Parts: sequence; C-alpha cells; structure tokens
Amino acid sequence: QVQLVESGGGLVQPGGSLRLSCAASGSIVSVYVMGWYRQAPGKQRELVATITTGLSTNYADSVQGRFTASRDNAKNTVYLQMNNLKPEDTAVYYCNARIYSWRTATAQDYWGQGTQVTVSS
Repeated sequence: QVQLVESGGGLVQPGGSLRLSCAASGSIVSVYVMGWYRQAPGKQRELVATITTGLSTNYADSVQGRFTASRDNAKNTVYLQMNNLKPEDTAVYYCNARIYSWRTATAQDYWGQGTQVTVSS
C-alpha cells in the first residue's frame, strides 16, 4: 500500500503565500516524477507543477514565477511554495507521484486526498 499525505492548505489573502507538503509512504521502492495538480469548482483538474528526481521542474504558465516546486528525495516528500497568490488560484490541490511499489511490482501513479487552498480577502 502506498499513501500520499498532503498538508499546508488554507485561507490566505490575495498577495499572500502558502506552502504545501506531500509525503509518500508505504511499500515504496522508488519515487519518480512528483507533481501538483489543482481542480477548481466546475473545472477540470489541471497541472500546476512537476519535479523529477533530478530536480528538473515544469510549471503551468499561470503559476510560472510565483510557485516553486521542490522535493526531498530522502524523505519522499514534495513541496509547493506558492507566492503572490491570486483569487484564481483557489482550488483543491492534489499531490501526484509515480511510484514503483514492491507490493505490486509495478510503477503507477498515486494521488493524495487533496487540500483546499482559498485565496480571498
């Protein structure tokens, strides 16, 4: 069994900052690319950022320059530092990771439970 547990969401005013964390645990052999997605009400889930084991990052145009993804490979943890938040960043944020599990003997995508981020004055 593999679990992704997120933390760090909440309510913040426009222009403020939040830091999300996501820790992977369980029957893990290797963790490959990790990332963050978000889903606003009435919209499809969209990519926010990804980060490889080599720390290469990719960002959605809408968050480029404001959000920073990082990871601690020793802790199987990925972070998302969100600065200069805007109301349109309001969404449920989901952690994603491609993980090779010894239990399944395969690599597959796993998802966190989601954490709410609300940007409002």
